[in-house]
Amino acid sequence: MTQQQIRRSYSNEFKRNAVALSGHLGRQVNEVAEKLGITEQILTRWRREHRRRGELSFPGNGRQAFNEEQTRILELEKQLRDVEMERDILKKAVAIFSRQP
Repeated sequence: MTQQQIRRSYSNEFKRNAVALSGHLGRQVNEVAEKLGITEQILTRWRREHRRRGELSFPGNGRQAFNEEQTRILELEKQLRDVEMERDILKKAVAIFSRQP
């Protein structure tokens, strides 16, 4: 990016409103994008994401929004990693204390 190309960021609310505006009958994507001061490609990408993820789209700051089931799976995977680490530590401790002096 050159100095003149500044990366703009848009709020989640702005993105949702832009997608909603472009979804109204009789409105063209390029027309809505021009009025909002964004490119047609950006608006098309936002529309695609909104169709694919629905209310979970546009979580912000590079984070991914998860539904309750996905959140629960992530929590359980973290618990499993912790328990496996504790098990490995206990195995090593048993091996150390069971050595013959």
